[in-house]
Amino acid sequence: MAVRKTPNVSEAKLARLLEYNKNLKEQLDIPRITISEASTSLISYCKETKDPMLPSIWGPIDKKDDPFAPTNSSGCCVVM
Repeated sequence: MAVRKTPNVSEAKLARLLEYNKNLKEQLDIPRITISEASTSLISYCKETKDPMLPSIWGPIDKKDDPFAPTNSSGCCVVM
């Protein structure tokens, strides 16, 4: 007759700690950059990328470049 052993509290804690340790080791492999590098990259992106929602800063944007401009469609409905 096979006796089924139920895991006790200490085995459950050990399993949880091993899983947590595995997750922490996986997070060590994630590439990281410094805050100054990330902020410089964000600032340059904001300066170089025109935002059609801010015409007061970027000036008027051509209709072909504006993703929010109404399109000339022959249908009666527009699905967004």
